[in-house]
Amino acid sequence: MIVREEITALLERPRKVTYAYVDGRGPGPQVVEEQRRDAVTRRLREAGAPDVDAQAVEAALEREPGLPAPSARYVLAENGEVILDEALPGPRSGPEILGHSTFPPVLPLLRDRVDSILYLVVETGRGSAEVRVERAGREPEWAQTVEGRTDALPKVSVGGWSQANYQRSSEEIWKQNEAEVAELVDSLTRQHSPSFIVVSGDIRARQLLVDQLGSAARKLAIVVDAHTHARGADREALDSAIQDAIHDRLQQSEDEIDEVASERSGRSGARGVGPVVEALREARVDRLLLDARMQDSERTLEALDRAPWVAFDAQDALDAKIVDHLPEAEALARAALLTGAEVVVAEDDQGEAEAREDRSPREPVAVLRWPEE
Repeated sequence: MIVREEITALLERPRKVTYAYVDGRGPGPQVVEEQRRDAVTRRLREAGAPDVDAQAVEAALEREPGLPAPSARYVLAENGEVILDEALPGPRSGPEILGHSTFPPVLPLLRDRVDSILYLVVETGRGSAEVRVERAGREPEWAQTVEGRTDALPKVSVGGWSQANYQRSSEEIWKQNEAEVAELVDSLTRQHSPSFIVVSGDIRARQLLVDQLGSAARKLAIVVDAHTHARGADREALDSAIQDAIHDRLQQSEDEIDEVASERSGRSGARGVGPVVEALREARVDRLLLDARMQDSERTLEALDRAPWVAFDAQDALDAKIVDHLPEAEALARAALLTGAEVVVAEDDQGEAEAREDRSPREPVAVLRWPEE
């Protein structure tokens, strides 16, 4: 997963790079995949990419990224060498983008916000539990099965013991098992700072586990009423809970920017391209919210080789040099990243079967590092 610092490094120094943001490998036959790669190579050459770059991108796309379909690929090449090859989980966000220019487009990477959300999944039962560290659409980053005692767990009568004593013993062993799981979850919470923790499995095991979690982990816990730890269990409820939690997390980050920007009668933020550009030129932007639909706009801004990084025209460039004309959203994102700001791209909130709403892009919103006087 590419991090903000790596994206920023791509934007600071002007140089000609070849880029391709395309669909990842699909479930179709090999001949179809070869045709797709050939089409990408042809389109890159038509866009002015050197043959060595186009061939380098094609070779990169031949490699299996290890992600399930659907997925997307973002590949950069310079002087015949691949300098970035990023496999992104989930369907491509927005149109395919292929070209050769001074700066690569970074909106596709910034739109991949799901990959930045790390979470824990705990599936627990009477005698064991599985704990995983995950990101959506990827294989678990870490997983461990916790095996507990099972010698007195089955709820059946045993000669020589009263049923009440036997059940108390079973409950105590069960509680000890879940204490081990809770200790592991608390440790992973301190180590990874997950966005949330999903807990599923046997109903009593879930209760005992959550009761023994530390305060930090308990605040992040989302309990799913499904016994997914049983063999052959339906995982739909668990998967749905994870997707809902991811959506809520993304929406929360967008809402927070809008709310903070509105504080102090709006003096804590900037709204609209003009005010946001001025704030970026003064390096006052802490967080920037862009509507994904801005990527469809044909309006441009000037990209500069040094601070203030962005301008409306040559007169605004001061003593900096104009090095490219970038699409509006790309220019705003570049200036934000180069001045240390966080960039959040808001997607349309719609279901797969819903028609895309016909609307104009929402204005950019920035949270300022210090408010307007």
